Amino acid sequence: MKAFLPFLAVIFLVLLVIVGVKTASLYFLFGVVVPYAALLTFLAGVVYRTVKWGTTPVPFHIPTTCGQQKTLPWIKQSKIENPSGTGGVIVRMLLEVFMFRSLFRNLKTEMHEGPKITYGSDKWLWLAGLSFHWSFLFIVIRHLRFFTQGVPMPVQIVEGLDSFLQIGLPLVYITDVLFLAAVTYLFIRRVTIPQVKYISLAADYFPLFLLLAIGCSGVLMRYFLRVDIVSVKTFTMGLVSLRPKIVPGISTLFYIHLFLISTLFAYFPWSKLMHMGGVFLSPTRNLANNSRIKRHINPWNYPVKVHTYAEYEEDFREKMKMAGVPVEKE
Repeated sequence: MKAFLPFLAVIFLVLLVIVGVKTASLYFLFGVVVPYAALLTFLAGVVYRTVKWGTTPVPFHIPTTCGQQKTLPWIKQSKIENPSGTGGVIVRMLLEVFMFRSLFRNLKTEMHEGPKITYGSDKWLWLAGLSFHWSFLFIVIRHLRFFTQGVPMPVQIVEGLDSFLQIGLPLVYITDVLFLAAVTYLFIRRVTIPQVKYISLAADYFPLFLLLAIGCSGVLMRYFLRVDIVSVKTFTMGLVSLRPKIVPGISTLFYIHLFLISTLFAYFPWSKLMHMGGVFLSPTRNLANNSRIKRHINPWNYPVKVHTYAEYEEDFREKMKMAGVPVEKE
């Protein structure tokens, strides 16, 4: 049920657009009102979550480390895994953001007869995560052609790299295939591995189904059920210029694609997907481990009335002696 309900939710979103557009002709609602509302929700949510995280006190350095801390000169330090300065933190963050370095070290744990625990390399999750995120980035960059007057040179370069295999007509983008394959793998992994399935929630399945529906609708529009690209470009440019207008001749499939993307935008700041921004504000990642070098004092400490042991013994000395409890002062 944890996977079935999110699946039904995505199906409901698709049917909602079909009924709203084909039956009720609510083109302006699904083409203008919903995208603008989703964008405002996205921006407001991202700002709110970022400000909330940024203003949360972090009095002590609590980086997650798995290497040798800087200590005696003759002990080799792991400068990336356990950085003691800003330079090491920057390198560590870059590798984390662009290469998912911590996920690359992911191990598979299995219990065998004995009992005996074995650890083995498990790089499939890292490869799927890397493929998904980089493919998603390339797809977003490619879509910028719909929101600019002309096609910027960086977008042309990305499109050329993405279709360099020269397969089919229209050219097949490599990231389209990788995106769908990666999302499918992440879903299959979540439902087939018992441990992962046990800890998964509906909030873990819904983004997968939503992303899969967005990818499938986009692939259908590009390779199978072609849409009028000129009309779509005219429509999107109207949205960007804040002079929206409904362009006739755009298929319902485009409105389904647009509505699912709008749903993703509105859902993004309040979900686990917000780790995209949260990784930069995580104290377990962006702090140096210099606790042996520098003493960190909590700046938010306020004066607290303490009761020292000497005062405690002064108050209860006679009772402690009667109970046989040793005292420091007779």
